[in-house]
Amino acid sequence: MDYNEAEQILTLVDWRRRIARLYQRIRELSVTDPAGAWGLFRETRDRMFAAHPQSPLEEATRSTFTGIDYFPYNPAWRLEGEVESLHGGAASEAFVVHVPEGEVRCRPFAAVRFVPPGSGRTAAVLTLFWIEGYGGGIFLPFADLTSGTESYGGGRYLCDTIKGADLGSGPNGLILDFNFAYNPSCAYSPRFICPLAPAENRLPFRVEAGELSPTVFV
Repeated sequence: MDYNEAEQILTLVDWRRRIARLYQRIRELSVTDPAGAWGLFRETRDRMFAAHPQSPLEEATRSTFTGIDYFPYNPAWRLEGEVESLHGGAASEAFVVHVPEGEVRCRPFAAVRFVPPGSGRTAAVLTLFWIEGYGGGIFLPFADLTSGTESYGGGRYLCDTIKGADLGSGPNGLILDFNFAYNPSCAYSPRFICPLAPAENRLPFRVEAGELSPTVFV
């Protein structure tokens, strides 16, 4: 391992450590002040995108970066999803992403059911994935009817525990706060290859919460 590689790895570890601390604070603060937790999320990510060596922004765009754009905060999009077992069908297939380091295999292991606001109480379902490999991690990507217009066309992430992005659980299931939905790194730079939302996680309605399209920075 040369010095440059060592430096890259150490800065990546630092990025993940900071993100893990951020989400720990978000989980604590969200119990009493979800909007305040969202403000902390935005402030911290803006600071890291602007200055951290592992920022997904290209160097040429960092000097003009003024902050990530989001839909307005909407408390109705903070939900608790009920986790249930999968029973075969299309969602039983894993999907594989080829990255420079090798294959990333995302295996469906459960589904999370929730009632979106303004839906007439019609439940929606997203597949939960387990990223296979040493340690593993829960991964929840999704796309919706804003994808490709207001939000990134490849979809957004709600949960990626390998990276420390974990909104926690409630008494009955996972916390799904779509205000914290964020773009994958490949939305900001072609340097990155990311797993995107598969067909079963493309929601047939608009999710007007979370991060907007970053095309202005690309």
